[in-house]
Amino acid sequence: MNELNLLPLIGIAVVVLGFALRFNPLLVVSVAGLVTGWAVDLDFFTLIETFGEKFMNARQLASFLLILPIIALSERYGLQQRAKSWVASIKSATTARILSLYFVVRECSAALGLLSLAGQPQTVRPLLAPMALGAAANLHGELPKHVKDMISAHAAACDNIAVFFGEDIFIAFGAVLLMDAFLKENGIEGIEPLHIGLWAIPTAIAALIVHLFRLARLEAKISQQMQAHTTSQTHNLSEELS
Repeated sequence: MNELNLLPLIGIAVVVLGFALRFNPLLVVSVAGLVTGWAVDLDFFTLIETFGEKFMNARQLASFLLILPIIALSERYGLQQRAKSWVASIKSATTARILSLYFVVRECSAALGLLSLAGQPQTVRPLLAPMALGAAANLHGELPKHVKDMISAHAAACDNIAVFFGEDIFIAFGAVLLMDAFLKENGIEGIEPLHIGLWAIPTAIAALIVHLFRLARLEAKISQQMQAHTTSQTHNLSEELS
């Protein structure tokens, strides 16, 4: 009986160690691939050829990178500042209302399969988060860093949660098709992608209700933290004067 060769698994250790040390993910994965290739006795040129072949086969996965320079240029020329100033001019706009509206639109669009309609790099960072911050600043004045971080985190969460629960309704979504194939491979018949999509609707509605409730409480939380921040500043100032 041949002995089990565990040396090729060294690539997993490289990935775990690299991520634990917070190195660049692309660098960590590349090094892990090189180490794994060395462990299975691939010569250098074959290894490079394999890297190139896999990249070409999955090059469409990196197509989203094309939008990053556009977003960077837009931010450099004041996109975030424009979003903040525009929201500040709307007196009825609040952080919770902006995020709630985005959540509803994002979940509904994900249910229709329009996953690329918005997202973290192209919408949340340059538009949604600055708009939410602008609405809060319009009501409470200058925001401290911890309040800004909290609002930005809620903006990012809106996109993640809405997409996560909305995309399962779309019957052509990869995860739905994967579940359908898994059920059929294990002899479970009579379940079609349409059934999976329909059963995802109650979960999506529940996620919508829960998250809108959380966003409704966000306004009160912002007010509490701003009041505590103001009290702390006043106390510190009185101590310095005394």
